Amino acid sequence: MAVLGIRIVGDPILRTRADEVTEFGPELRKLVADMDETMENVEGAGLAAPQVGVSLRVFTYQIAGKRGHMVNPVLELGEDFQDDVVEGCLSIPGLGYPVRRRQWTRATGVDVDGNPVVVEGEGFLARCLQHETDHLDGILYIDRLEGELKKDAFRRLRDSSYNQVAASTVTKRSSALGSSFGAGASFGNPS
Repeated sequence: MAVLGIRIVGDPILRTRADEVTEFGPELRKLVADMDETMENVEGAGLAAPQVGVSLRVFTYQIAGKRGHMVNPVLELGEDFQDDVVEGCLSIPGLGYPVRRRQWTRATGVDVDGNPVVVEGEGFLARCLQHETDHLDGILYIDRLEGELKKDAFRRLRDSSYNQVAASTVTKRSSALGSSFGAGASFGNPS
């Protein structure tokens, strides 16, 4: 397994709808294992394949004791909305804004072996499923903002000091990058 680099806002892959997975096998298993290790390394709640530069409909998640992955997810959304909660994103370091999300969500898809998977939840798990599926559709959480919040988010992204935040994050994360053969891999907590 390996810790993968995470793409930062501005990378076109984050704005492109990911392709359906059609081939199941060792490459997909390795991708999911590497994504899971990467998510753990950066202490993320979820990670979508486009965030690591792979345009496939795959995400991993770890929320309140529930941990797993989903391939080719399809979301079913409840009617009610939860209270807006500040969301962040590994691909937009240093920013966080309250985002409107549905209270309940069911994601249906398959695992790395093509077996059916259903994950259903409320609150933070529902928020994570929506956030990660948005990534697979080329949508970032800041796209869901409205009014002054959306203007503020995009203004901050254009600010030259944001480039320093993003560069600093990339530098910090790069110390944990490694190959699947262990060279440069980080064992334990990154410093």
